[in-house]
Amino acid sequence: MATVAVFLLLVFLYSLVSRRMERTILTAPALFTAAGLVCFWTSSVSLDGESTGKTLLKLAEFGLVLLLFTDASKTDLQELKSIRSLPIRLLSVGMLLTLLLGLLAARVVFPQMTIWEAGILAAILAPTDAGLGQVIVNSPKVPRRIREALNVEAGLNDGLSVPFLLFFMAIAAESGHSGEGLLWRFVLEQLGLGTLIGLTVGCGGGWLLDLARRRQWATGAMGQLGLVALPLLCALASEHFRASMFIAAFVAGLAVQVRFKEAGKESVEFTEGWGQLANLLVFFLFGIIAARALPQIGFAPVCYAVLSLTLVRMVPVALALTGTGLRAPTVLFMGWFGPRGLASIVLGLVFLEHEGLFPGETSIRLAVVATVLLSIFAHGCSALGGINLHARVVGMEEEAGHGPR
Repeated sequence: MATVAVFLLLVFLYSLVSRRMERTILTAPALFTAAGLVCFWTSSVSLDGESTGKTLLKLAEFGLVLLLFTDASKTDLQELKSIRSLPIRLLSVGMLLTLLLGLLAARVVFPQMTIWEAGILAAILAPTDAGLGQVIVNSPKVPRRIREALNVEAGLNDGLSVPFLLFFMAIAAESGHSGEGLLWRFVLEQLGLGTLIGLTVGCGGGWLLDLARRRQWATGAMGQLGLVALPLLCALASEHFRASMFIAAFVAGLAVQVRFKEAGKESVEFTEGWGQLANLLVFFLFGIIAARALPQIGFAPVCYAVLSLTLVRMVPVALALTGTGLRAPTVLFMGWFGPRGLASIVLGLVFLEHEGLFPGETSIRLAVVATVLLSIFAHGCSALGGINLHARVVGMEEEAGHGPR
C-alpha cells in the first residue's frame, strides 16, 4: 500500500510541473524508474511472490495491448504502401538486421546460450519506445520527415517483434524436449488465431462504430469508450483461445480504421490519459525490479546492453537508410535514438511467464534489465543535447550549400 501511495503522490507532483520538466533532461520514464529504484533501496518493498508477479504481468500486458492498438489505429496505411518511405525501410530491412545482429551479439557475449535463446533476447530488445523518444518526435528542431519516421517505427515495431519472440520461444522450448508439435501449435494458435481475432474484432467493431457515428446513435464520450473496449475484447478472446493478445490487438488496430476513419484520433485521446498512467506505473515497478537485479548484473549483461543500443541498432539503421539521400549526421541521429522501454519490459515479462523452461533464462533477464535501464537514462539525458547538436550540424551543412537533410 505504501508503494502505491508513493507512486500516486509522484504522479500528482509530476503533473504540477510536467511542462517545466519537458525542458530538462529528466524525462517522465527516467523519473519514475529512478523513483522505483529509490523506493526499493530506502524501504522493505519487494515484488517477490507469484501473485505480485502475475499482477505486474497483467498490468504490463494491459498497457502494451492499448499501446499496440493505438499505434496501429493511427498509422497511415497509405504511407506504408510506399516502399521508398523511411518507416518501411526501418521496419523491414532495419528490423530484420537488428534481430540478426542482436542474435549474433548474444551468441558472442553469452556463449552458453543456444541460438534460439539468443533470438529470444534479440526479439525482446528489437522494438523501440515511442514514449522514451517523445522529446524527439515533438521537437520542431527535428525535421518533420525524421520525426514521423521514428514515430511510425516505434509505433509498429513492437507489434512486429511479437511473432519473432513467440517463434523463437516455441523452437527453443521444442528443442528443449518440452513436447513435440509445439511449433505447429504456436503457428496455429498464437499467430493464426491472433490474426483472425484481430481482424474479426477490428473490422466488425469498426463497422459498428462507423454506423453508430453516421446515424448519430452514440455520444462522443461513449463512442470513445467503445473503441477502447476493442483491444480489451481482443485480449480476453485471445486468452480464451490461447492466441497472442498482442498480435490480435495490433491487427485490430490496423483493421478498425478500414471502416472507422476516426479511430486514430479517438484512441489517442484515451491513451494520453489512462494509458499514460499505466505506462508510468510499469516504469515505476520496473525501477523496483531493476534495483533488485542490479547486484546480479555483471560485465556480460552490461556489455550486451551497450552493444544493443549502439552497433546492434545503428548499423541496421545505416544500412536501411542507404540510398535515401540522408547525410551522416541525420543517419547517426536516427540510429542513436532508438530507445528500449515499455515494449521490451512487457515482452521480457511474457518470456519470464514461462519460468524454468529455458536454461539461459537468467542471462536473458539480466541483459534485458541492463539494456532498458541504460536506455531510459542514456536516451533521456541525451535527447535535448542531441536535438540541438543535430540542428546545429544540419544548419551548418545547409549554409555550406549541401541542402536540407
